[in-house]
Amino acid sequence: MVPYLVAGGASYLLGSIPFGYLLVRTFRHQDIRQSGSGNIGATNVSRTSPFLGTLTLLLDAAKGFAAVTLTGVLFPGQATLRALAALLAIVGHMFPIWLKFRGGKGVATGLGAFVAIVPNTILLLIAMFVALVLWFRLVSLASILTVALFPLLAWVLPPRIVSAHMLAIFIASSLLIVIKHHENLHRLFAGTEPRFQLRRQ
Repeated sequence: MVPYLVAGGASYLLGSIPFGYLLVRTFRHQDIRQSGSGNIGATNVSRTSPFLGTLTLLLDAAKGFAAVTLTGVLFPGQATLRALAALLAIVGHMFPIWLKFRGGKGVATGLGAFVAIVPNTILLLIAMFVALVLWFRLVSLASILTVALFPLLAWVLPPRIVSAHMLAIFIASSLLIVIKHHENLHRLFAGTEPRFQLRRQ
């Protein structure tokens, strides 16, 4: 029980660091929650500043990676615990205690977390994501499709290290991220989802 409490608590706190909010507040003196979609993630930050958006993406991914890596160092050989750390980091990003539980959608944090567990799967999904964004110019659609495919690909692709417990955690993570995109899904079905365009500094 203690390893789960320690790993879960530390991963949640790491995931809850609101880098997008902090960067825009520090360098733009704005509240990112009051612009664009109101989201603190990289896509919305990029609409204010492409540079800060890229930095947000990297830092959000880094905190997910750090949560899984730290868990692996503290509790070596416990693959399911590392998967749980990934899930809790995503939950922290979505529901950060520092921002009254109003956070992001978890894609970048999940990316960083799961690349530490199943790197081959994540590299393939990154390629798919980039191709979908370039084709449709809809970040939300690319995110939803790649996230939905993640558990299946992680299960079937080599080196096939994913246990049934890990798969259940992967499915839960994907479902959370897709559910967090519910507003995007409504707009996609309505044909009103804005296409992504970088804004110059």
